Amino acid sequence: METSAVVGFVGLDELSLEIASLLTKSGFRIQAFEVVESPLMNGLLELGGAKCASAMEAARGATFVIIMVSANEMHEVLYGKENVAKGLCKGAIIIFRSTLSPNHIKKLQKHFTEEAEDVVLVDAYIFSGVSEELNGKIIVVASGSESTNEKARPFFSAISEQNYFFHGEFGNGSKFQMVNCLLEGIHLVSSVEAIYLGVRAGLHPSVLYDIISNAAGSSWIFADTIPKLLSADQLLTSYLNILVKDTALVMGMAKLVAFPLPLLSVAHQHLIHGFPCKYGGDSSSGPWKIWDQIFGVDIRDAAAKKSYDPAQIADIVVTKSKTVNKIGFIGLGAMGFGMAAHLLRSKFHVIAYDVYKPTLSRFSDLGGSIGDSPLEVSRDAEVLIVMVANESQAESVLYGNDGSVSALPAGATIVLSSTVSPGFLIGLEQRIKDENRGLHLVDAPVSGGVKRAAEGTLTIMTSGTDEALSSAGSVLSALSEKLYVIQGGCGAASSVKMVNQLLAGVHIASAAEAMAFGARLGLKTRELFEIIKHAGGFSWMFGNRVPHMLENDYTPYSAIDIFVKDLGIVLNESSGLKIPLYLSSVAHQLFLSGSASGWGRSDDAAVVKVYETLTGVRVEGKIPIISKSEIFKSLPPEWSNNASECRSLEYQDTSKVLVVLDDDPTGTQTVHDIEVLTEWRVDMLVEQFNKRPSCFFILTNSRSLTAEKAVLLTQDICKNVQAAAKAVKGIDFTIVLRGDSTLRGHFPEEADAVVSILGEMDAWIICPFFLQGGRYTIGDVHYVADADRLVPAGETEFAKDAAFGYRSSNLREWVEEKTKGRIPASKVSSVSIDLLRKGGPAAVCEHLCNLEKGSICIVNAASESDVSVFSAGMIQAEMKGKHFLCRTAASFVSARIGIKSKPPIHPSDLGKNKDRSGGLIVVGSYVPKTTKQVEALISRFGPKLKCVEVSVDKISMKSIQERDEEINHVAEIASASLKAGKDTLVMTSRHIITGKSPEESLEINYKVSSALVAIVQQITTRPRYILAKGGITSSDIATKALEAKHALVIGQALAGIPLWQLGPESRHPGVPYIVFPGNVGDNNALADVVASWIRPPRSTKDILLNAEKGGYAVGAFNVYNLEGIEAVVSAAEAENSPAILQVHPSALKQGGLPLIACCISAAEQARVPITVHFDHGNSKVEMLEALELGFDSVMVDGSHLPFEENVSYTKFISTLAHQKDMLVEAELGRLSGTEDDLTVEDYEARLTDVMQETFNFQAQEFIDKTGIDALAVCIGNIHGKYPASGPNLRLDLLKELRALTLNIGVHLVLHGASGLPSDLVEECIALGVRKFNVNTEVRNAYLDSLQKPHKDLVHVMALAKERMQAVVAEKMHLFGSAGKA
Repeated sequence: METSAVVGFVGLDELSLEIASLLTKSGFRIQAFEVVESPLMNGLLELGGAKCASAMEAARGATFVIIMVSANEMHEVLYGKENVAKGLCKGAIIIFRSTLSPNHIKKLQKHFTEEAEDVVLVDAYIFSGVSEELNGKIIVVASGSESTNEKARPFFSAISEQNYFFHGEFGNGSKFQMVNCLLEGIHLVSSVEAIYLGVRAGLHPSVLYDIISNAAGSSWIFADTIPKLLSADQLLTSYLNILVKDTALVMGMAKLVAFPLPLLSVAHQHLIHGFPCKYGGDSSSGPWKIWDQIFGVDIRDAAAKKSYDPAQIADIVVTKSKTVNKIGFIGLGAMGFGMAAHLLRSKFHVIAYDVYKPTLSRFSDLGGSIGDSPLEVSRDAEVLIVMVANESQAESVLYGNDGSVSALPAGATIVLSSTVSPGFLIGLEQRIKDENRGLHLVDAPVSGGVKRAAEGTLTIMTSGTDEALSSAGSVLSALSEKLYVIQGGCGAASSVKMVNQLLAGVHIASAAEAMAFGARLGLKTRELFEIIKHAGGFSWMFGNRVPHMLENDYTPYSAIDIFVKDLGIVLNESSGLKIPLYLSSVAHQLFLSGSASGWGRSDDAAVVKVYETLTGVRVEGKIPIISKSEIFKSLPPEWSNNASECRSLEYQDTSKVLVVLDDDPTGTQTVHDIEVLTEWRVDMLVEQFNKRPSCFFILTNSRSLTAEKAVLLTQDICKNVQAAAKAVKGIDFTIVLRGDSTLRGHFPEEADAVVSILGEMDAWIICPFFLQGGRYTIGDVHYVADADRLVPAGETEFAKDAAFGYRSSNLREWVEEKTKGRIPASKVSSVSIDLLRKGGPAAVCEHLCNLEKGSICIVNAASESDVSVFSAGMIQAEMKGKHFLCRTAASFVSARIGIKSKPPIHPSDLGKNKDRSGGLIVVGSYVPKTTKQVEALISRFGPKLKCVEVSVDKISMKSIQERDEEINHVAEIASASLKAGKDTLVMTSRHIITGKSPEESLEINYKVSSALVAIVQQITTRPRYILAKGGITSSDIATKALEAKHALVIGQALAGIPLWQLGPESRHPGVPYIVFPGNVGDNNALADVVASWIRPPRSTKDILLNAEKGGYAVGAFNVYNLEGIEAVVSAAEAENSPAILQVHPSALKQGGLPLIACCISAAEQARVPITVHFDHGNSKVEMLEALELGFDSVMVDGSHLPFEENVSYTKFISTLAHQKDMLVEAELGRLSGTEDDLTVEDYEARLTDVMQETFNFQAQEFIDKTGIDALAVCIGNIHGKYPASGPNLRLDLLKELRALTLNIGVHLVLHGASGLPSDLVEECIALGVRKFNVNTEVRNAYLDSLQKPHKDLVHVMALAKERMQAVVAEKMHLFGSAGKA
């Protein structure tokens, strides 16, 4: 960047000059003040900086002020006569590089609040990276408020490409620095103990340094400081001086937070002892003089002795080594098994023994020979390798019962690779010599772990006689990547291993102490690990073991008990050599504590549990499950301005079209009235661009492809999109890679593919927020909602996907994981919820515009408003010329184009209730959520749903013939079921079959999906609707089975579940296509959608309720046979009218169950609402039977009973019927006349008795006590024919009954509708009658048809049906129900 801003330095160190140099190159002007004069000022002046006389002068006019002074100097700088605050300008940013204690932090915040106007503070740990990746590069760890960090970003960006910003508490930068200081202090002391121990054990320090620097015991401090120690470099003195002060500060912090630091405590005292007073000026003075006295060694004199190259000697030994025909191998533990197996693969003849028989069997399966004892494997063995746990086991296998030594042939060589004490080796060599059989011993401890053992890439230190080494050289070479020959005879190599184990053990323990301390300080342990990886506190063991701590995974690779043994060896040797190892002793005690607590067999990283148990902290870096409600409460209020309005206004000024490449069809979850293309020819794309839409989708279905195919597909599409856009004037576009909201899919491959065609973008936007699916990103962590719990995505079933699995929930780390480290987490930027909700679109735009080209930016979001605000800011940035590539979930698309949601669409909205055929539900998704949803679907609908399972084993793992047979079988069953009107579920078997690799798993997925496609292609019945469950499944069904090239997203069937209208070219145009994602909704979501689309259940209640709403009545037609049933249904379908098939007890007596079955089947098959009603049930036995026969409603007829008995009878049946969700009709009063041979006499007299003033009171009481849904009224109507004088209906009574029943939801029914004049029927409807019973006229039509002669019974039936249908149709028009279905 080019700038003229001023940077003031208060205090300088070597790194300050490097920072100043970078700043000047970026156009900053530099000025500086030093409390204590030093040569560093001259270096700053040479860079063009200005020297200042005071802190006040250094701060004057400066935009940024960097303070780097000691605790003693801090007072003068902050509170002196010419302090910093007096020179600060408004809006200045003070950056503290000094390590700050909590007390300092509080004082600083108070001081600058009072003394300076609008000044902000940043605490920054700035250091030079030491990792291979960032060696020599400046790294910044900055903490402060988010807005402050953003203001400081230009400064930090000028000096570093590796910036870690921690928004929140000022002072976190110092905490990171303290943890690193802790590690550096411990590592320095352990390095001193190790090198002096090695020299006392007879090792040359330079040889030891060369080996350890490349071994597991290495650390940056060891590699950097040991050469300074050996050369008496005064820089070590300066470093020690700083370290004494800084570790004292760390100890003070530990005291403040009540956290024990046993290792640092001892190290700190050791450092103080090494720096007791001011050293003299000659080069011989320094801490080494003190250490020489402590350890009894002149380290410089030892370093001055002639050295040698152990690797070169090893090469000579291997060159001269003898051919080995037979190897005996004892000890097939984790390391031993890998070594022995590798020797087998290297064509050696190996015979092995282990006490654990299953391991011997495994080795035998590999082609190795096995023996029953150490003695047996030693016979005829030229080389015997012993790889057991400890000295006692080595003693046993060599000299115990059936021991090896007695069976070895003369001249054989024993290679002892166990970690044992040098003294044991020296003694063992003498015993072997005393055998007087020419036996040899090679001391050959190994390092490198289980994996390297199996690969033959171990580091092996060896020592012994020349003849011994020559005998085993070829074997040791086969096992090692690095082979060293240590001079000094047997025991020398184990001395090197001992020193390595000292360092390794201390480094593991110090890593535990550091990570636990960081956790107590409130640091996120994963971030702490990431930073320390590049800092001076790093060690090989820190990098290798801390991930175990973060994962809380203590599967043993090297157990705690091993370091109890190995550090025990170290301390035993140090005791014999009279050399004090204070730090190693404390580390040993920590491992002993772990073993005593029951963790001895756990991985050695479990030593961290000692700290966790003692202090209550948790180092585990797994992101916890959190409460959604609680975290939402903690977030700031949403952006108050109207972001969507802002966005839409801006969108009118841009010609950018959002082109969404959807890796499966579920990406249309949040949009409507948007087109989807399944082909991407240039002419089709030109046609789309000419429509100038805000957005369109291209269905790629790339998630079903291998990465290589997905890349080629994406490149092909981008080429065509680019060509089409150029062909349409004034068109620009933004590519959105719509991916899974649970992070599955081809990332970064598809994004890289886009860039390879369209060129580098200003930034990639990662936004997996998806409200309908419960996916939220908060604090850069992506969560999946489970009720009120937010589960980190990496802990869900989706992260275990066979093809697209991942571990990271933090999206920064997810990017690093998916890019395989190409893009480190620290290089990923993010837009926080704070920035969205406090800064709004303008802040988003500024953030995006300040990103380095090619950056990746994560969008945090907890609401659709958050995504809308981001979208508005992104549009502002695009209007300034920025170009972005987006990898997002569905919510981003709707927010970006400003689409408003609309209610779910139901079949009635599309006029799809009348189709006879069943709906087709195809389930291919295997995620556990889908399985639970399918179980809930089957449970809810039971026999109403036809379930057909497709055997995944047959279609993916068996022969082509078996596959084809399964496909044909399923298609035939499904076709028949759909034709019968049943909604049909075709589902893959739920047993998951995965391949040995992601590619194999994708191949299996392809076979399954292609089989489902073939099944749907072979289904001959046109379904009422199609629902496809799972992204890959829904894509393949649409494009391959249904041959759709184009679709319109008309909305959603349920939130997050798209509903498509397929193009006219498809196999079933007009059939609604529901795209149901595999990972959306709760367990009942699939059942809920199907409930909306499945053929509506027969319901007399709904029929009468709709009649009440529409002000019409519905006919209930008595039926006696198939012709009558068909007449009613045919008339209803022809007139588009609801109807009720009514069965009288006498008809039931004659027709029995077959009559009921015919009625129910006809009702289910009908295209209009038809229900089946049982009429005039006047006996309890009769009614109880009827309740079990499948009727939709019943009439309880207790009208022949006294009032109280009628109430009791009706209530009893009503209660039972309501339990089955059946409508209950009852009669108060009694009709006269004859119906089906049942006659009621003396109509008028009895009616008069009933219909007195007490009737309304009785009706109210009757309804209240019985709970009926419909009341059959007696107002002068009769069964059968009315008298010659015509009907005389008491409409006044009907009006009163209407007033009584209207507000309580009870429907009025009029029996005896046959023969009523049209005007009287219409008047009754106006007064609230909603159901008319019709029998006589329909029966008469049937009987009249029989009077005519016919040639065949079929003709009789046809005419009867025709005559009855005409009567029914006429009544439907009269009742007003025609056209109302």
